[in-house]
Amino acid sequence: MNTTPGLVCSHHHLYSSLARGMPPPPHTPIDFEDILEMIWWRLDQVLDLDILYWSAKLGALEALRQGTTAIIDHHESPAAIDGSLSVIAEACAEVGVRVNCSYGVTNRHGSEGAKRGLLENERFLKSGGNGMVGVHAAFTCSDETLESAAQLASDFQVGVHIHVAEGKVDAEASDRIRHLTDENWLIVHGVYLEEDHGLQGTIVHNPRSNMNNSVGYARPSRFQNRVVLGTDGIGADMLEEFRIAYARHREDEVTATPDISWNWLAAGWDLFPEAIDDKVTWDYDQLDAWHLAYTSGVRPLEVEIGDEVVWKDGFSTRVDENEVRAKSAEAAKKLHERL
Repeated sequence: MNTTPGLVCSHHHLYSSLARGMPPPPHTPIDFEDILEMIWWRLDQVLDLDILYWSAKLGALEALRQGTTAIIDHHESPAAIDGSLSVIAEACAEVGVRVNCSYGVTNRHGSEGAKRGLLENERFLKSGGNGMVGVHAAFTCSDETLESAAQLASDFQVGVHIHVAEGKVDAEASDRIRHLTDENWLIVHGVYLEEDHGLQGTIVHNPRSNMNNSVGYARPSRFQNRVVLGTDGIGADMLEEFRIAYARHREDEVTATPDISWNWLAAGWDLFPEAIDDKVTWDYDQLDAWHLAYTSGVRPLEVEIGDEVVWKDGFSTRVDENEVRAKSAEAAKKLHERL
């Protein structure tokens, strides 16, 4: 049997699709806060809606190439907040990829910036968009903002999508949000969470990003919460993320098996059940955890989403990949010139 349901990326930043090749930071970052300030916050401040459109379209196209049919995206563009979630949703819809969108509310740009972020989440959800309420992280938000985000999510009966304890700077996050969480929350990273953190919701493990940001290993097997896998913006190759999750787990714990990491990947279907009805036909027929953990280069031959074949024999059936890549390159050039 060489078919599976569509894979789910449970935490993505589609805007980072155009970050590849960006100019280096002014100096080499020495810690996680430096990485945020000199790379990611430097990048998100110069995004515009046109750049967002092409980054999302390219990211969605590359997701299909890896058999990923559903993405839970977390977005921030402080200079282009209004309408940003609809732009991302539109770009993904044109490619055929399912997406859940949220805007990462933060007080980094003052209370007015936080209010605009909340309003964008509200506008998108009111319009019928598939989404959650995004929050960047507790350490960049006031208590008032955190409470407003939790209330907005409750009003729409959706979860809050938030980075938690990714670095030491946010190590006390659980104490500030514990009373606000519910089972719909997405708790992203959790590297510095205590084992008995008391947070409700699903923990999203991003092993490759955690290594890239040098924040440490989250040791997700220690948590009682459901665990899923995300990429934190480093593409949407979920089979590769599964392999990295297993290797990192095995390095830390010799008794770890691929089945555990595969269960984390499969738990993404609980968050995005529509993807279960998608069908990916692969170029490899040993699709069990023990084979896939040691087999790289597995690619889809065909991807079917909602009874429509959207990827076949290495090409999108909906969009011209050459055009998307050319337009994305132009948008990336514009983005990088602003840095």
